[in-house]
Amino acid sequence: VGDKVVIMPPGKVGEVRSIEMHHEKLEEALPGDNIGFNIRGIAKEEIKRGDVVGHLTNPPTVVDEFTARIFVVWHPTAISVGYTPVIHAHTASIAARITEIIGRLDPRTGQIVEKNPQFIKVGDSALVKFKPIKPMVLERFSEIPQLGRFAMRDMGKTVGIGVVIDLKPAKVEVKG
Repeated sequence: VGDKVVIMPPGKVGEVRSIEMHHEKLEEALPGDNIGFNIRGIAKEEIKRGDVVGHLTNPPTVVDEFTARIFVVWHPTAISVGYTPVIHAHTASIAARITEIIGRLDPRTGQIVEKNPQFIKVGDSALVKFKPIKPMVLERFSEIPQLGRFAMRDMGKTVGIGVVIDLKPAKVEVKG
């Protein structure tokens, strides 16, 4: 309570007025806590599903692109560069285009067994680079697991699952 926070991707800044969990007032919340809170300086119309709140001193990362280790669970044909599934991470659902298939992985060791394959298919594990079509908050799975895992969906089905290995932050102007 009293801390300055920023909401990403919009970059809006506010001050925490109150925090509660299961109708009980708290003075602070920890990462992963499921809470309700009131912020001075930000209207609820300025916040949408998928936005992430963080300390002004350590804001959530909006990604320009990210590298992920994925596992393909369903696809009618094959996945190649240009394929654009919807990435479901935390509460965000944003389409992201595959810009590079870095390598097909050995599922047991995680080592690259084929560099730059033309395509990947059901049962394959791969290292892939994505570019979201709209601003999206993600973190490395090794740093914040809750914001670093995702499902890939298309045609009403889960196509694959993945974890963020690396990311390139986008430039976001913090307003306020």
